Amino acid sequence: MPDIPLTTLVLLCLAALAAGWIDAVVGGGGLLLLPALLLGLPGSTPAAHALGTNKAVAIVGTTGAAITYARKAPVDVRTAVRIGLAALAGSSGGAFLAAGMSTEVLKPVIMVVLLGVGTFVILRPAFGTAPASGPPSRRRKLAAIGLAGIGIGFYDGLIGPGTGTFLVLALTAVLHLDLVAASATAKIVNCCTNAGALAMFAWQGAVLWQLAAVMAVFNLAGGTLGARTALKRGSGFVRVVLLTVVFALVANMAYEQWLG
Repeated sequence: MPDIPLTTLVLLCLAALAAGWIDAVVGGGGLLLLPALLLGLPGSTPAAHALGTNKAVAIVGTTGAAITYARKAPVDVRTAVRIGLAALAGSSGGAFLAAGMSTEVLKPVIMVVLLGVGTFVILRPAFGTAPASGPPSRRRKLAAIGLAGIGIGFYDGLIGPGTGTFLVLALTAVLHLDLVAASATAKIVNCCTNAGALAMFAWQGAVLWQLAAVMAVFNLAGGTLGARTALKRGSGFVRVVLLTVVFALVANMAYEQWLG
């Protein structure tokens, strides 16, 4: 456990709580949790330890949200796990290439895509608000494995921010899920990718386990509460949170690109 003032520890726990709620509703909790860790940990702490601790905390909240969703939302767990395994493979490939590629070149492209997505969601109020008329076809499932699994998994390993949000959008578009069902499916996929990343960080000794254990309690509470909120409030509420997170992600990436 690093030497962290009590006030900072409390703020980190509150950040974990809020990140768990955001991540459960529509993804993107890492936009809050990872910067909080980078700011809260002592300056001598390697960045890899913040990344590893972030994964150790996030996987607990994600698992809690996934279980909550699976109990009450219509989730095709088998398809979600298949997409998750594909995402695990994709993220491994992305992480392998990340060392030799400048992500700064890709970030403006991602921002343009996100702005386009946000505009599309605004102009199409019905997007993700109506449940699918029937189970997705085999072709759509394969497309989801390719796009949401391998494609977004690759992005997660290469760049990372907003992966959960991209998953929700892709699953809604490809499988014709409503936003609640897409969020539920995305949590199961996230469990797979987080487990792979955490195993790698743990193997490297880059996880502050005691700090992660404390923050994980709050992240679990936030994740469970977020899933229940989404189930109770429905797709219209998730749509509002989705737009908020999309534009927050754009602002965050723009700040890092040009002002950070």
